[in-house]
Amino acid sequence: MSITKKIDAITLIPEDYLKTILSAPKSVKIELSPRCNYRCGFCALVTRDKQPTHDMDFSLFKRITQQMVDAGVEEIGLFYLGESFMNVPLLVSAIRWCKHIGIKYVFLTTNGSLAGPDNVKKVMEVGLDSLKFSITTPDPKMFEEIIGVKSKLFYKALDNIREAVYVRNSNHFGCSVYASSIEYDKNHRGKMTDVLKQYVYPYVDDHYWLPLYSMGSFATAREEELGYRPTAGNMGRIGNLREPLPCWSVFTEGHVRADGGLTACCFDADGTWDMANLNEVRFMQGWNSKLFRDLREIHLEKDVSGSICEDCIAYR
Repeated sequence: MSITKKIDAITLIPEDYLKTILSAPKSVKIELSPRCNYRCGFCALVTRDKQPTHDMDFSLFKRITQQMVDAGVEEIGLFYLGESFMNVPLLVSAIRWCKHIGIKYVFLTTNGSLAGPDNVKKVMEVGLDSLKFSITTPDPKMFEEIIGVKSKLFYKALDNIREAVYVRNSNHFGCSVYASSIEYDKNHRGKMTDVLKQYVYPYVDDHYWLPLYSMGSFATAREEELGYRPTAGNMGRIGNLREPLPCWSVFTEGHVRADGGLTACCFDADGTWDMANLNEVRFMQGWNSKLFRDLREIHLEKDVSGSICEDCIAYR
C-alpha cells in the first residue's frame, strides 16, 4: 500500500471507528524522544516551557508495544513530536523490538538533519519499513526564519535524502523512502519547485503535500508575524482533505508521548489532551477510558464547545 493510501486509511475514519468504544487502532505513534534539534515556529514543541531531557524508558516502550500487539495494533510510528534520531541507540532498539514482537509496519518521520548514512543504515538493517523526510522550505533564508536553526542544516537534510536512498539500494534493504512538504500559503508550492526537483523527486519513492496545521490550537503571534494562516484543524493531506470534525486523531490513531501520556491530540506537547497515563494503565484501558469515550461522543456530535478541543483553530 502506498504511503498516501496509508495516510488516508487513518484520516478518513472508517465507518466502524465512528463509535465511542473502539477496537485497537491500526496505527500508533510513539514519541521515543521529546527532544529536537530544530525549533520550528509552528511546532507544538515550542509551547513547552523548556525542552524535556528524558527520552522514553525502554522498559515502558516494550511493555506498551506488547500490549498494543496483543490488542491488534499493526503499525508503529517511532516518532510523535520530537526527533527520534536524537537518540539513535534507543531508536534502533525500538525498531528491533517492534519487529521481534510482530509489528507489520514500522515507520519514521524525520527532519533529516541527523539522518546521515551511518544512522540510516543502522535503522534500516534492523527492519525499518518506511523513512519519511519532512522538507518544508525552499531556501536557507526561509529555513532559518521558519525552522529557527542555522542554515547549514538546510543542505545537510537535503543531501541526506540522496544518501539514504543510496544506503537502501546498495544494501538491498526493504525500507521505502518518502518526503512530504508543508504548503504554507498558495505561493509556497511554486517556491519549492526547484529544491524538490533537485533534491527530492529524483530519489524518493513518493512525495506529498500537507497543509499548514496550527498544532493543537497553538495559533500564535508568530503565525501572524510571518503572515501565514493555518488550516482548520488536522484535515489530512492535500489531495484528500476531510472535514475537521470529528477529528481522526480521537478515533483512528494512538499518540503516546515519551513520558507515557496517551493523548487524544496529534500535536499535544504538554498533556492538555491526555486521556490516560500508560505508566498506570494498560493501553486498551487508556484507549477506551471515560475521558476518551466522552471526547469521542462530542466529536461525533460535531460540537466540541466547552471541551478541551474548543479553542482549536478548527472550531473557532
